[in-house]
Amino acid sequence: MERRSLLRAAVIGGASAALGGTLWRGAAHAAPAQPGPGPYGAPGSPDANGIRLPSGFTSRVIARSGQRVGSTSYTWHNAPDGGACYADGTGWIYVSNSEINPSGGASAVKFSSAGAITGAYRVLSGTRQNCAGGRTPWNTWLSCEEVDRGYVYETDPWGVNAAVRRDAMGRFKHEAAAADPVRKVIYLTEDETNGRFYRFVPAAWGTLSSGTLQVMVAGSATSGSFTWADVPDPDGSPTATRSQVSGSKSFNGGEGCHYADNTVWFTTKGDNRVWQLNLLNNTYELAYDDSLVSGTAPLTGVDNITGASSGDLFVAEDGGTMEICVITPDDIVAPFLRVDGQSGSEITGPAFSPDGTRLYFSSQRGTSGSSSGGITYEVKGPFRS
Repeated sequence: MERRSLLRAAVIGGASAALGGTLWRGAAHAAPAQPGPGPYGAPGSPDANGIRLPSGFTSRVIARSGQRVGSTSYTWHNAPDGGACYADGTGWIYVSNSEINPSGGASAVKFSSAGAITGAYRVLSGTRQNCAGGRTPWNTWLSCEEVDRGYVYETDPWGVNAAVRRDAMGRFKHEAAAADPVRKVIYLTEDETNGRFYRFVPAAWGTLSSGTLQVMVAGSATSGSFTWADVPDPDGSPTATRSQVSGSKSFNGGEGCHYADNTVWFTTKGDNRVWQLNLLNNTYELAYDDSLVSGTAPLTGVDNITGASSGDLFVAEDGGTMEICVITPDDIVAPFLRVDGQSGSEITGPAFSPDGTRLYFSSQRGTSGSSSGGITYEVKGPFRS
């Protein structure tokens, strides 16, 4: 176990925290991360799009709110938010939510094998404030409503099949979702100051029409063990889902969620933390906490999160310094890119193309600071695998 991990364990909770870190899962992500040199070097001067990138990386604008996407006839939505990529033959698709209330919904952009835009279209309409979500192993997009007693909608990234509202996944202020194909569950975050962390256990894996909503039960510490308890009334009325189970753990503003290798990570914006759940032994700890950083914290405004095949986590900022930061498996956190001149915005929807060479994301309000000023970008370069 690395000395840094032992020191951090002592800070965050004594003996119980000392059981965390590398003892839980080998050398990977011995939390919480500390600043250091990133694997790609520091972001350089702003490019023509106002994005500071490491050497070897380039950016392009994919879409702008209120304008046609490429040479298509489709007008891109306002306030682009959570997103995901899907393989499409030799090309791929990027799906993006719209955090507008009312209207909301989600749209998609299709790319050829060379990365050219070949189409754009709507995949979900008539919903409210679709913030984040998550992709499923059966290639659908779960679009989540960030409103009181909001729903999850299962959508078709190809725009062929009609979206379906998944009532069994509960009614609360949904944020993000992440599928776990090993335990055959979907993890869900809740964007409330006293939100909870949930999982949905489908009656049959591959369909979300019925199942059981459960909530994480744990103590008040920042590390320890946890269990799951059924939520008696997923409809959330008259009692909110977060208030139904005694002992369920409160989280301050649940945001992004990402699953990989028997681990699920999720972020809480109210306290600038990244949480890590080890699903092999049902323990949790902090992967990042800006208040535990030595010196100036490189990552603030913690929000959306995604992962690369390398094991690196990419965390987007809502505000902060408008950066996407990388957290490496060896506990280094560092800026990967910065968006200049857009301090009234937030970075949303980070997602990698299927081959891992391109990263998509949006600036939700762009240079104008308005929902109608959203910009969706692509960054291409030598991402490590």
